[in-house]
Amino acid sequence: MKNSILLISLCLVFAFTSNAYAQSTKQIKKEIKGKAIKDARKEAKKLAKEGFTVAPGQLPMDKQIEAVWIKRYETTKDGKPAYFLADARSVGETHSAAKLQAYEVAKINLAGQIGTEVAGLVETTLANAQLNAEDAASVTETVATFKSIVGSKIGRMLTLFEASRTIDKNTEVTVTLGYDYATALEMAKNVLREEMKDKAKVNAEQLNKILDF
Repeated sequence: MKNSILLISLCLVFAFTSNAYAQSTKQIKKEIKGKAIKDARKEAKKLAKEGFTVAPGQLPMDKQIEAVWIKRYETTKDGKPAYFLADARSVGETHSAAKLQAYEVAKINLAGQIGTEVAGLVETTLANAQLNAEDAASVTETVATFKSIVGSKIGRMLTLFEASRTIDKNTEVTVTLGYDYATALEMAKNVLREEMKDKAKVNAEQLNKILDF
C-alpha cells in the first residue's frame, strides 16, 4: 500500500514538473516571438526606407526578418546561441554578382565564428586531457588548421533573409545566413578527430576528453 502511495506521489510530482516545464518553455517561446516581431518590424521599416525589396514569391520582408530575430534569441540548454548568424551586404553590376559576393562574405563570417567558438571550447577541454607540452602544442596547431579550413567544411547554410535595391546602375544585395550550433560542433568534432589522428599523437581517451564539448 505504501509503495503504491509513493508511486502515485512520484507520478504526480513528475506530471507537475513536466507541466511546469512545458508552460515555462511555452512562455519563453512566446516572449521570444514577441521580441522578434517587434524588432523585425523596426528593421523592415528601416530597410524599406532604404529602398530594399524582396523578390517576388518570397515571404514578406518583415516575416523573413522575424525568422532571423527568433533565431537570434534562441539558445541551447546550456545558454549558447542555437544558431550562428551572419549578415552581409554587397554591391555588384548585376544582381547575380552582388548576391554571390554577399553570400560568400556571410559564409566567411560564419566560418570565422565557428572556428573561434571551437578553438575556445578546445582550449577549455585541453586542460582536462593532461597532455605534455609537445602534444598540447600539436593539438593547438591542429585547431588552428581547422580554423583555416572550416569554410570548406560547412554544409548547407540556412538563407534566412535576402533583399536587394538598385543603386544607380548597380544592385546591392543584403543577406542573413544561419548555421545550426549543434550541427557546427558535430562537424568540427568529426574534422578534428580525423586531423588529430594524423597530426596529434594523442590516444583515444585523450582525444575524447579534448572533444568533450
